[in-house]
Amino acid sequence: MTSQALVATPAQVNGRGMLMTLMTGAAVSAALLLGQALPSEAQSRPVTFAELAEQVSPAVVNITTSTTISGRAGPQGIVPEGSPFEDFFKDLQDPEGGGPRTSEALGSGFVISDDGYIVTNNHVIDGADEILIEFFPGGGKGVPAELVGTDKNTDIAVLKVDMADLPYVSFGDSNAAGARVGDWVMAMGNPLGQGFSVSAGIVSARNRALSGTYDDYIQTDAAINRGNSGGPLFNMDGEVVGVNTAILSPNGGSIGIGFAMSSAVVENVVNQLKEFGETRRGWLGVRIQDVTPDMIDAIEGLEMAKGALVTDVPSGPAEDAGMLAGDLITNFDGVEIEDTRELVRIVGNSPVGKEVPMTVLRNGDTMDLTVVLGRRETSEAEAFPAAVEQEVAPEADNILGMTLSEITPDLVEQFGLGDATGLVITQIDPTSDAASKGLIAGDLIVEAGRQPVLTVADLETQIEAANEAGRKSLLLLLRRGGDPRFEALLLD
Repeated sequence: MTSQALVATPAQVNGRGMLMTLMTGAAVSAALLLGQALPSEAQSRPVTFAELAEQVSPAVVNITTSTTISGRAGPQGIVPEGSPFEDFFKDLQDPEGGGPRTSEALGSGFVISDDGYIVTNNHVIDGADEILIEFFPGGGKGVPAELVGTDKNTDIAVLKVDMADLPYVSFGDSNAAGARVGDWVMAMGNPLGQGFSVSAGIVSARNRALSGTYDDYIQTDAAINRGNSGGPLFNMDGEVVGVNTAILSPNGGSIGIGFAMSSAVVENVVNQLKEFGETRRGWLGVRIQDVTPDMIDAIEGLEMAKGALVTDVPSGPAEDAGMLAGDLITNFDGVEIEDTRELVRIVGNSPVGKEVPMTVLRNGDTMDLTVVLGRRETSEAEAFPAAVEQEVAPEADNILGMTLSEITPDLVEQFGLGDATGLVITQIDPTSDAASKGLIAGDLIVEAGRQPVLTVADLETQIEAANEAGRKSLLLLLRRGGDPRFEALLLD
């Protein structure tokens, strides 16, 4: 029998129903040996979280919001006319003669300064007419709070109460060194409206993305339920490393998969909301896409599928810096770029007007550029107006599984191409590599092998050049409804 099996000896139930664990002398020895083999860090796990909870709880708050709902008739036909319950259900359907009703919601938050600034989730206070703050240990009357600012992109809101000398907590390091996978964390808040509650667990994963552009969530198995939203996730030093925001659950309750927006994102947002009442994010002024493994052979000088591939450069900071469509951004402000998500997050966290060095790969050569960042909130919509939706229809001339045509007035009208240039895809072989890459009729081929394409002959020339160079694929720049992207198509 192995020492592991001996340590895990089964429990037996005695006549009084009490559990007793049997363990042989050999098993005890094995257990002691295993205990001695554990690293000292693992053995120093906290015996209790009581001191930490006592330290930070005065800065954690319950948040109650009320929202006025215009009076409206409720569902009809609940009871027949003349029923003895008619008046009762009428009050439920149409309270106070059709007057407005009030709904309430509960959430959590935490104080970040002694003069009363409070952080919570935007969804906790969104649309609220009144926000009340209840401080630990509770039982007192709620204190009215003013909304300072919100950011829907990160689901963060900042509130302010007119109070002084409040206990508060500070943000900690949520990066790899400060919140490692496996580190202990503690969540505090108001789950299911039950009042102040503490739960503990570990950092289960880092850098999770749910649905937002700037997502950088810490995943934890500390119990988080509805009502915990907006509450803090603490490290063992009592610093806030995340704001509890969401759970993954089939039934609405905690199953040990909770998400807290990292302090690396939240702290910057909070500082901007306090200073400006809104966010002011850096803006590079490009459209980008991830590099896929099948592009490695098609992009000269590329050895790994990493970086952010530029698909479009309208008027703006990147164009002023000399960036071109087809450039591969490999380094931004001293950070090696793994993918587009990382670049967007870093740029968004950078100050407007900052002069940033960056490195790009262009035609096999590494180039250094310097860009002065603009402001996303005011510039993005102007640079990238909404794309025009287009319909789909067929035509003629087959290359790489695509039926292609040069632009004609009929195709301009049919596909809404405007003054675009390039080759129009009018039909796709469903068994082709082009189809597997998501190309559809109506897509426009603008470049091939980093060279402009206006005719079928232009495309054939680039295919021939790629074959002569021994390449297995050809990089195409495509546009769909004005939106650009690169795809590498197999030449075989």
